[in-house]
Order: sequence, then structure tokens, then C-alpha cells
Amino acid sequence: MKLVTIIGARPQFIKAAPFSEVFRQHNTEILVHTGQHYDTNMSDIFFDELRIPKPDYHLGVGSASHGKQTAAMLAGIEEIILNEKPDGVLVYGDTNSTLAGALAASKLHVPVYHVEAGLRSYNQRMPEEQNRVLTDHLSTLLLCPTQTAVDNLKKEGITTGLLNVGDIMYDSVLRNIGLATAKYAHGEWLRQIQQDNASLPFLVEKGYYLATIHRAENTDDPVRLTTIFRAFRSLNKPVLLPLHPRTKKLVENLNLDLHNIHIIQPVGYLLMLFLTANANMVVTDSGGLQKEAYFLKTPCTTLRDQTEWVETLENAWNVLSPIEESTIITNVHRILTCLNHPQPRLFGDGNAAQKICDAVTRTER
Repeated sequence: MKLVTIIGARPQFIKAAPFSEVFRQHNTEILVHTGQHYDTNMSDIFFDELRIPKPDYHLGVGSASHGKQTAAMLAGIEEIILNEKPDGVLVYGDTNSTLAGALAASKLHVPVYHVEAGLRSYNQRMPEEQNRVLTDHLSTLLLCPTQTAVDNLKKEGITTGLLNVGDIMYDSVLRNIGLATAKYAHGEWLRQIQQDNASLPFLVEKGYYLATIHRAENTDDPVRLTTIFRAFRSLNKPVLLPLHPRTKKLVENLNLDLHNIHIIQPVGYLLMLFLTANANMVVTDSGGLQKEAYFLKTPCTTLRDQTEWVETLENAWNVLSPIEESTIITNVHRILTCLNHPQPRLFGDGNAAQKICDAVTRTER
């Protein structure tokens, strides 16, 4: 079987690694990198660490408005599909790369296989929600990470091509946490981030909060962004904040007080896994990091009113927080009763890559 796979952002690199390893044993995969994430720490380092094959095509789209970015990807992917004539196009998640790949394939009558289908936040103002809903309704095969995702699709009238294969990010965490621990144990993690951030203080494992902020609803609203930083400033542990260059520039323009907040450059996947596993808590607006925290049994506070990963809310492993200073502080300082509760197996058994491969190749036959 010949498959074109579309990737373009950090979470997609993570998902692609275990699938490509399995699929390429007996099939041909054409890997297309849209260039949605393009700086070294958001792109190249992930390919190296995750042992992802070099992309066959790199569109180099880069940053732009949603319309321009998606249009540029759509044009580039269409040309590749016409040239390669694949049996199907596989897309991951909910980015503009995902929607562009699905649209290009659908218009050319090529089957679309959507990994991570069926997620819903029910917030149509989120670009990710728009992307995932549209992609699901264009897809031939909907490869769901949880039973909740299957149920969401059935409610929308999608009843064929549904499979609960488990979460492929769980495959990746199981595959790499040992490598991350071996590489960054014994203080190496701190030395690694201090060499690029000379002002970083001494931190201890479980003695810091790991935070990420990247969603437009938080970063592009000066009031919300200022509120988040004011809350971080008042927390009872230092906040370690890997920050995308675009968001860092927004923070600098607002001249925000960084007391207790330690901004570092974006880090690679293995180091981020280690930092997540050894944080006292993760504080984020990222969907993928919510899950990684859950898989690694690290409590999480999500700076959003909704989450597509509702399973993580069970037993307060993850808590949603409105963007209000006192509420964020209260949620982060909560008593961690979740640590007394075992986690049910809601995201599969760690073999999603093989199940996806079997489903895609079976569909082709």
C-alpha cells in the first residue's frame, strides 16, 4: 500500500513516529511536512529524537493567517497527491495541516484516514474544533483514541468507518519515557536548560510547575495573557515556561512582571517528557500536554473552559480553569487527591500504531 501522510506540528510528529515505524515494514509511506512548525526546537529536533524518517516533501509554509496558511498547504498537498497517486491520505489531529490534507484528498477522491478522530470541545471559536469537525466529516476511516470519541461521532450521524484504536500518543510516551529518563536523570535536565538560560535558578524534581501557553484565545488577548502571568507570579512554586518565540514577543511587548516565572526556549520531545514526568503539576492550554501529563501520572490544570480530553478530568487528574487570577491559583494549589486514585485504562493498551496500520491496510484490500 502507498500512503501519503501529512504532518506539520509538534503533536503530529509525536504521533507519526510509532505509526511510520510499523507501517513502513511492509508498505510505502510518503511523508509530507507542511512546515507549520518550522523552527529547530519545534520541528527538526523532534525528527531526530523520535527517529522519524526524513520528509519526502517539505512545503515550508510557515506562519500566516489561517486562510493563507491553509490555502498554501492545500495547493501544495494537492500537487503531491496528483504526483504520487497514493491509495490514501493519512492526517493527524486538528491543525490547519490536518484540514488541508483532508480537503486536498477529498476533492481528488482519495480516501482520508483521520487519526484522533471524534474529539470535541464543542467550542466553535477554537480553530482546532473547526478543523477536527470538518476533517471527520470528510474522512473514510475515523480512527478514534477513546470510546467517548466514537460516541461523539455517532451523535453527529457518522456511523461507518469508526474504530476505537486507542491513543497513539500513549504509544509514543511508553516508547520514549525510558529514553528520556536515561538521558536527563541525575540533574542533566537542569544542566541542559540552564546552558541556554543562564538566569534559571536551581530547581528540584517535583519542586516546579511546568507551564505552556500557545492557544490564540489566551496569547492574542492581552487581558487574558496578563491574568495568566499574574496568577503564575503568585504561585507557591517556580513556574518553568517553555515559550514559543511568537508568544515570547507578545509577553515582552506587554512588559509583564516575570517574578517566579522562568521562560525558557522550546525544548525537544524527550526533555519535555522528562520535565512533565517530574513536575509537581502541569499548567497548560495544550490538548496534547494534558494527555502526556495524564499518562505520566502528573496532575494538570488546563487553562480553558472546555477540553476535548474529558477522560483526563476523572478523579481531578486534570481540572479546567477559567482565566481568572484567583481561580487559577486555587486550582493549581488544590489538594492532589488524584494521586490516591488508580487510572482506568481509557486510552488503549499502547498498541494503537499497529491497530491503525491494520485498519488502513485492511480498508485498502
